Amino acid sequence: MTDTATAIAPRLEMRDISKRYGGVRAIRHADLTVRPGTVHALVGENGAGKSTLIKILAGAEQPDTGSVAIDGSAVTIGSTSDAIALGVQTVYQEPQIFPELTVAENFFVGREITRGPAIDWRAQAPRMLELLDMVGLDRSLAAQPLGTLSIAKQQQVSIAKALLEEASVLILDEPSAILTDSEIEVLFGVVRKLAAEGVSIIYISHRLDELFRIADEVTIMRDGETVSSQPIGELTVREIAERMVGGTLAEGVRAAAEPGPPVLELEGLSLAGAFDDVTLSVREGEIVGLYGLVGCGAAEVGEVVYGMRRATGGRMRSVGTDAHVTNPGAAKRRGIRMLPANRSSQGSFSFQPIAFNITIGSLGLLGRLGWVSPRAERRISDDLIRRLSVKTPSGRQPIGAMSGGNAQKVVLARQVVEQPRLLVLAEPTQGVDVGAKEEIHSIVADLADKGAAVLVITTDLAEVLRVSDRILVFRGGRVAKEFPPTASQASLLAAAAGAIEEDAA
Repeated sequence: MTDTATAIAPRLEMRDISKRYGGVRAIRHADLTVRPGTVHALVGENGAGKSTLIKILAGAEQPDTGSVAIDGSAVTIGSTSDAIALGVQTVYQEPQIFPELTVAENFFVGREITRGPAIDWRAQAPRMLELLDMVGLDRSLAAQPLGTLSIAKQQQVSIAKALLEEASVLILDEPSAILTDSEIEVLFGVVRKLAAEGVSIIYISHRLDELFRIADEVTIMRDGETVSSQPIGELTVREIAERMVGGTLAEGVRAAAEPGPPVLELEGLSLAGAFDDVTLSVREGEIVGLYGLVGCGAAEVGEVVYGMRRATGGRMRSVGTDAHVTNPGAAKRRGIRMLPANRSSQGSFSFQPIAFNITIGSLGLLGRLGWVSPRAERRISDDLIRRLSVKTPSGRQPIGAMSGGNAQKVVLARQVVEQPRLLVLAEPTQGVDVGAKEEIHSIVADLADKGAAVLVITTDLAEVLRVSDRILVFRGGRVAKEFPPTASQASLLAAAAGAIEEDAA
């Protein structure tokens, strides 16, 4: 960021913001200054207060104290409509869509251009097509139901839709969390173009390394307060991470004991259209990392192991015997548990309490003859809340009200009410802050030390190196090569991308 840029008057100023929810103070004292035509990263652990700060700016919440100014003028943002009228637009991590409507219909819901009583589709088309071009989507998608597109494309449509209004401040909440590398490059191109046109971008991401490719400045929050705000070039990834957690991060790879006999063996396993001829094993007390780029087929391997999909070829063995796992119930009976990648739609009951979410998979432990003992539910859930360091005032709190990292730990807690033989973790820390990552990694290591076999399926390079005893790189629906946890990120990425010729392990 240049000295000239720092001299430009702020587009947005938030000063001395605080917000309390009952007995919980979500924000103690937060400041945020964003200049025109810049990309401003906002980072912090889950629960640090950044989401609440953004909700206040977007008009979804009201601050207890503090002030907001846009282009030098004090403003009151009493609703989301007020925010939009002031030029503030927000794109959330999970696309806000009507899946049964077409892309074109989603664009103009609530903002239709009409001629008399009818929608004027011809008048709407030019701007919509222009925005599809801007975010790198094919124009032919306009007529398709949005729900039939991939999550990544749904996210791109959401970004394009936000640009329909003349936004001067655009908030992007974890926009790259579900995008492939090529789609991230398209996203970055859009962000740079908007910044060049004078739009102020607030960019929220847990992928700290990517911030150095797109951000000009970074504001760091911790425990509801602004820790620092400065040009991002003055910091390193590690310095940002340590300011977020308020301490020094652990280094090195996992020190594991000698693993026991195989718990999971796949021999030539195939799933038409996803992967082919996959052979691997995971032993008792061992953590095997299955790393690959988005769309490589690794995610589907986990779904077959857990019975969410049925293999079209090959063989699966569990604890030395052939396993015909045709559904998750059959997997559970074999001691297999899975943490799904999409915890909001597949892993949690958002309006139910934490205690319910932890114990719902183990009702047999809670009572007899169909009766559930509230005391047993409370005892089991309170124990896991303590063991997994879930930050909550009570097990009665709805999981939907929790931060991402704590919600992820609750979903993980359900899988370990009873010690699993095999634990399949799909993107276990996706969208989770650096502090919660360390805690989840520690929990997983402890489970392996107690004898569980663990298969970690992830697209996160740092994660697979941090937690694994062995790493299998997946490419094009196959295991491309095996690496030790001492391998370099560059080697793994090259094998996953096919940038160099690799011999199969």
